[in-house]
Amino acid sequence: MSGIDLAIVIAYLIALSALGLRFWRRQTSTDNYFIAKRTLPPWAMGMSMLATMVSSVTFVAYPGASYAKDWSLLVPGFLLIAVLPLVGRFIIPFYRQEIRMSAYEYFEQRFGRPARLYGAFAFSLAHFSKMGFVLYLMALTLSSITGWDIVGLIIGVAAVMILYAMLGGIEAIVWADVIQGFIMAASIIVVLGFVLFLPEGGPAAVLDRAAAANKFRLGLPEWNFRTNSVPVLLLYGLFWYLQRYVADQTMVQRYLMAKTDEAAFRGVRVGAFLAVPVWACFMLIGTCVWGYFQVTGEVIPPTITKADQMFPFFLRQHLPPGVLGLLLACLTGSAMTMLASDLNSMAVVAVEDFYRRVRPLAEDKERLRAAKVFIVLTGLANIGTALLLVQSKGSALASWFAVSAIASGGLMGLFFLAFLTKRSQPVGAYCGIAVNLLFSLWAALTKGVTPLVNLGAWNFPYDELLIGVIGNVLLFTVGWGVSEIAIRNSKN
Repeated sequence: MSGIDLAIVIAYLIALSALGLRFWRRQTSTDNYFIAKRTLPPWAMGMSMLATMVSSVTFVAYPGASYAKDWSLLVPGFLLIAVLPLVGRFIIPFYRQEIRMSAYEYFEQRFGRPARLYGAFAFSLAHFSKMGFVLYLMALTLSSITGWDIVGLIIGVAAVMILYAMLGGIEAIVWADVIQGFIMAASIIVVLGFVLFLPEGGPAAVLDRAAAANKFRLGLPEWNFRTNSVPVLLLYGLFWYLQRYVADQTMVQRYLMAKTDEAAFRGVRVGAFLAVPVWACFMLIGTCVWGYFQVTGEVIPPTITKADQMFPFFLRQHLPPGVLGLLLACLTGSAMTMLASDLNSMAVVAVEDFYRRVRPLAEDKERLRAAKVFIVLTGLANIGTALLLVQSKGSALASWFAVSAIASGGLMGLFFLAFLTKRSQPVGAYCGIAVNLLFSLWAALTKGVTPLVNLGAWNFPYDELLIGVIGNVLLFTVGWGVSEIAIRNSKN
C-alpha cells in the first residue's frame, strides 16, 4: 500500500462525513429525515436503489462465483427487470396512497396490530443480521489487500457511516449513493482494462480461454430442484425481487421520496437497469481474472485457497498506486452506503411501528430525536456483531444468521395475501405466518449435505434457495384457505 492509496480512502471517508454535515441543518422533521419531503429527482433515487443492491458482498461473491464456475449467479438478477411492470402499475401508486412512511402500516390495516409488528420485526431482524456480515466482509477484504488491522477498519468505517447517516438523514444517504455510483463505474472500467490488457494477447486471449471453458454459461438448463439449476435460480430471483419491491422498507421508502408516482417509477427503472449491468460487470471481472491466470501462468501462492480470494489477490498484485486506492474507496463506500440506507430504514420502522405505539402523543421533534438515537445505537450494535464475526472467523454466528433468515421470511406472501385476497382474515394471516415459520425452521435445520439436524428421509430435499420460495407460497395458500374456512363457519 502506498501513501496515495491511503490518502484516497481517507479523502473518500471525509467526503461522506461532509455530506452529513452538509444536510444536517435541514433535518428538522421526520418527513425530511426519512423521505426528503418527497423532493428527490428520479435519477438520484434510482442510483440510491442501486446502492442498496450492491454491497461489499457483491465485490467478493460475484467475481468469486464466476471465477470458480460460471455466470449462474447472474440469473436471478434478470427477474428484477421482469417484476418492473407490476411494480410500476400497482405497487408504487398503492404505497404512495395508502401509507405514511412504513411499509408495514398496511399489514395493520388488513390484519391488525400483530401483523404490523411481525412485518416490522422480520424486516429489522433480517437487515440487522445482514449488516454485521457486510461490515465484516468489507473489513476482511480490505485487510487482506492492505494488511491494515481488521478491527480498526470495522470501527473506523462504521463510525463514519453512523456519523453521516445520523446527521444528514436520507438526503445525505441518497447523495452519497450517487457519488458511490460514479466511483463504482470508474472502478469497474479501470479494473477491466487492467485484467484484459495486461496479459500477452490482450482481451482476445483472455476471453477466448474463458469461452472455451464455458465460463460464460448461465447455469445448468435442467429440471433439477436439488441443485442451482436454471429453474431454481429463476424461481429464487422471482420471489426474492418481488419481496424486495413489495415488502422491503428500504425499497418502499424510496417510492415515497419522489414528487409523483411516475417520477418514482422512473427512479425504480433507473435502479433496475443499472443493477443488472453492474452485476454482469462483476461476473465479467471474475471470469477475466480466471482467464488472466490461465493465459499468464502466474503462480498462485498456497495461501490462496478459495475462489473469493482471487479478485483481491489480483488487485493487490497488479494495480498501481492510486488506482488501487480508487478500488479500495469503492469497496469501502459500497458497504457504507448500503449500511447507512439500512440504518435509516430501520429507524423508520423503529419510530413508526414501535415508538409511536409506546408514545402516541409524542411530537415530531421527539420522534426525530428518537430516530437519531436509534441509528447510533444500532450502528454500534452492528460494530459489535462484526467484531464477533472477527473473533469467530465467521463461524460462531452461523446459527444466528439461520434463525434470522427463518424469522424474516414470508413478507411477500403476507403482502399478497392482504393485497390480492380482500376476503382474507386475520386468523388466516396468523396461521399462514405460523406455518411459514415452522416450515422454514425445519428446512433450515435439515438442508444440505451436512444438516444441523439429520432426520434422514425427512430432511429438506431441495436446493436451499427454494426455502424462501416455498415459505412464501405456504403463507399465502394457508392464509387464504384458513380465511375461507373462517368465513364459511361465520355464515353457518
